[in-house]
Amino acid sequence: MKNNFPLPRTAKLVGSISLIVAIVFITNSCFTRGKNRQALAANEQWSQKMVESHGLKDFYTNRELHARLSTTGWDYVTGLIAISVLRAWEQYPAKTEYYGAVKAYADRNINADGSMIIRSSGESALGPSNIDDLAAGRIFFTLYKEELKKGNTKDANRYKNAATLIRNKLKNEHSRIKEGLPGAGGFFHKAQYPSQMWLDGLYMGAPVYALWQSEFGTGDASENRQSWTDIANQFKILHQHTYNADKQLNYHAWSATPNDANSFWANKTEPFLGCSKEFWGRGMGWYFAALVDVLEVMPKDHPDYSTIRTNLNQVATGLKRWQDKGSGVWYQLLQYDSTMKGDGKGDEVNGKTFNVCTAANYLEASCSSIFTYAYFKGMRLGLLDKGTYRSTAEKAYQGLVKTFIRPQATGVDIIQSCASAGLGPAGNPSRTGTINYYLCGSDVTVVKNEGKAIGTFILASVEYENYLNNK
Repeated sequence: MKNNFPLPRTAKLVGSISLIVAIVFITNSCFTRGKNRQALAANEQWSQKMVESHGLKDFYTNRELHARLSTTGWDYVTGLIAISVLRAWEQYPAKTEYYGAVKAYADRNINADGSMIIRSSGESALGPSNIDDLAAGRIFFTLYKEELKKGNTKDANRYKNAATLIRNKLKNEHSRIKEGLPGAGGFFHKAQYPSQMWLDGLYMGAPVYALWQSEFGTGDASENRQSWTDIANQFKILHQHTYNADKQLNYHAWSATPNDANSFWANKTEPFLGCSKEFWGRGMGWYFAALVDVLEVMPKDHPDYSTIRTNLNQVATGLKRWQDKGSGVWYQLLQYDSTMKGDGKGDEVNGKTFNVCTAANYLEASCSSIFTYAYFKGMRLGLLDKGTYRSTAEKAYQGLVKTFIRPQATGVDIIQSCASAGLGPAGNPSRTGTINYYLCGSDVTVVKNEGKAIGTFILASVEYENYLNNK
């Protein structure tokens, strides 16, 4: 029976208010979703424009210009770009040319059986105990899974073989710090740097090792557990020796034999015996990203998982502290601002003077990009607390675009990247690890469209876009 009695005035008022609240809520929700879609649409232009401007073509690696990714040789920088282009393809699978370029890059650098090509010099693309040569191997895991999904078992098996070769070379053949020395079992950064571990090396070796254990190493439980312990030890050794709790930062490198001629740059006394002298931005970036990437696949029940997670949060806390408040990004030398300059006198080594200039410390693109990537990915995976780091990451991404991205008529450029930086060996005494070196060194020039900035910016952009999609 229909009720014909009129509603009391108060009931009408409550009903009207409820209707208004509902409309406002729906409108606001739609507006927020629309706002996020608009922000994402604008941001997509940055990530995809960077891939299409300088990821697939026209980029530098240590000041060497490359015309196309698909025709470049094996190298950790070209590998970083390939990894980032693959991540962009996973985010935007309609961009099949991204996947095709990385597959062509992989196919150019491995043989029919999955072994690495021989360079024109007669050497394998994987040098003896050169941890940098292993990093690009991460592309093989995505290629393996995609080709297997397509039913292309021939190529899938090639990629699995290539990944296995790289993992085995690292685990079984790579030079390590000997028993009896501090840090025993740690991987040399390279053969020419005996008993040295650099933050860079954790990104180059540990993630590809971890991906293999996660994807293919589950058959023998005892061996798999031992391998995860081996991976964790690399982080534990380097963090123990390089972390400065007062500064909340890690020194770029550490030598177990600081009196060796190749370690002329190392501290000879406590505290921080064997450490280099400064906190280099990109070195910290490699470390931060390696922690996030390894924890993504590391078994949570492994005894070392909590230790590595603690290391991650220490790094995230420290980098938040040293973020430039004005720009939202970070400096080449993390603990200083632009008032720090080369001293104009240089560094004297064996009676010769190197690294003379008065150049100022500067906001640096590659470290800022990779920090941003690690913050957003760490939050996405639940490894970093969103309430603590959300504003840091958001400000960082906006700072990346404003500080380093320059729109051009046919795409975008990325400016203000450190070309390269290292320490020694004895045959290269200019690489002193001092303030003068990181600001004035002949190999530490400031460049644009450098692959290490291109790749890390793409990775940061993909994570940011994912964040906006799920905000």
